Amino acid sequence: MADYKAPLRDMRFVLNEVFQVSKLWAQLPALAEVVDEETANAILEEAGKITAGMIAPLNRASDEEGCTWVNTEVRTPAGFIEAYKAYAEGGWVGVGGDPRFGGMGMPKVISAQVEEMVNSSSLSFGLYPMLTAGACLSINAHASEELKQAYLPNMYAGVWAGSMCLTEPHAGTDLGIIRTKAEPQADGSYKVSGTKIFITGGEHDLTENIIHLVLAKLPDAPAGPKGISLFLVPKFMVNADGSLGERNAVSCGSIEHKMGIKASSTCVMNFDGATGYIIDAPNRGLAAMFTMMNYERLGVGIQGLSTGERSYQSAIEYARERIQSRAPTGAVAKDKAADPIIVHPDVRRMLLTMKAFNEGGRAFSSYVALQLDTAKYSEDEVTRKRAEELVALLTPVAKAFLTDLGLETTIHGQQVFGGHGYVREWGQEQLVRDCRITQIYEGTNGIQALDLVGRKIVGSGGAFCRHFIEEVRAFASDAALAEEFRAPLLEAVEILETQTEALLERARVNPNEIGAASVEYLHLFGYTAYAYMWALMAKAAQGKEGQDDFYASKLGTARFYFSRLLPRIHSLNASVGAGSESLYLLTAEQF
Repeated sequence: MADYKAPLRDMRFVLNEVFQVSKLWAQLPALAEVVDEETANAILEEAGKITAGMIAPLNRASDEEGCTWVNTEVRTPAGFIEAYKAYAEGGWVGVGGDPRFGGMGMPKVISAQVEEMVNSSSLSFGLYPMLTAGACLSINAHASEELKQAYLPNMYAGVWAGSMCLTEPHAGTDLGIIRTKAEPQADGSYKVSGTKIFITGGEHDLTENIIHLVLAKLPDAPAGPKGISLFLVPKFMVNADGSLGERNAVSCGSIEHKMGIKASSTCVMNFDGATGYIIDAPNRGLAAMFTMMNYERLGVGIQGLSTGERSYQSAIEYARERIQSRAPTGAVAKDKAADPIIVHPDVRRMLLTMKAFNEGGRAFSSYVALQLDTAKYSEDEVTRKRAEELVALLTPVAKAFLTDLGLETTIHGQQVFGGHGYVREWGQEQLVRDCRITQIYEGTNGIQALDLVGRKIVGSGGAFCRHFIEEVRAFASDAALAEEFRAPLLEAVEILETQTEALLERARVNPNEIGAASVEYLHLFGYTAYAYMWALMAKAAQGKEGQDDFYASKLGTARFYFSRLLPRIHSLNASVGAGSESLYLLTAEQF
């Protein structure tokens, strides 16, 4: 497998030339004195060094070794403890954290690039700091000042880790039926009891303490999701002076034996009257959890992008070196027995599809991150509200579309290798296995599609979508954009708008229309969003193709996207418009 190299050139292009992020930062007082282009470039350079140099070499061996569970304790694979310590000491766990508690305070658009790099290096490894960062978001936004002071500094420093404990054996998507209970105590704490499953990083040996955020119900809680509260439950109690005290009544009952991400501990966690502290007010647990959900769901989308990037880097190296047969037009490598497989049209189709999806995904994830930053830091109420609504709209698209395309990309990478892609030593089959979970956890992609259509499209009467459509049309009116990109972009937006209005009408009459159309609609939206990203990148590259190959490659890939990938919207449009009737022609017994 090829050594991983952080795609810093493309990241700088997206941030500095396409989105010109330093201009946005200068307009936001909370960021103006914190980050500029030079600072961002230096951060990304250092992140590229540690992820490529220290973490990426662990990926294959850690997949073979996996995590080990022995008598409630979990051991991570060889090298993880040392790598995690170095990663934490570099400040990377808290790269987006609140500076008041030791975080770097970087905007999401920067931490998103760091997330891509660490997850490309090792998705299993990247999950540990990701879950800690997510827990920190909820604590910082909703916990008391006392809890923030007691827990955030060590969590941002990577000395303590975090986990998010939501799912139970009988309650996955439907959290309203959870059974974990929290009993109030005289001292203001709570005794938390219940079992949680699929808990990423619930137990491990990377840090001296693990801080669990646990959804549970109070004795007098109303039924359903409105009765859920959120509790902070440490593995080890924390004394008044900040030192660690006795072990809390929380333990790991087992770890899952999974298809992929084998070096990430996925735990069954038992809470047996464990001491916990409420975050926010009673029965407001879901609100506290959703504070981090937009960030985490974008983060999972980036995981799909990350595995696709790692797969592409290996596939392109292999395609340049592997010789098989001659080019259709005649010998290219005349001094060799055959030509490198990169000369063959179908191999080029796969490689260009991978490249277009990866680079389009990097731009799109950065775009969503910019909306998160605007929603968080803008001091203008109208601007902030628009960004919040765009975040709500685009988050399910980012999570589901990036991961669906991530799997397609890793499969292409495996296919480029032929039989070698199916055996373990080359690493491509691991990327397929690892990527597969990204479509499932943090809300399955089917749930993301329901969220997009049901809550964000129908729920807003199409208003959220109109923000996006108006922005794309305004951009397309720029005379500097070449017609070869403008025309198909406007056609795609027209199809999206027409189908959105038609779906709104059908949903008013038949609720089944939402679920029937949701997945194909999300993909229709995703391909249109990528068309916008590729038009933005093409405009930034136009006129520079003579400067170096980077810009020529960018324009060539943009043309490939518009000619070979964007046309998928036409079949998706037909599927969305087909309605729900055909889904209900069979009785349950006829399946």
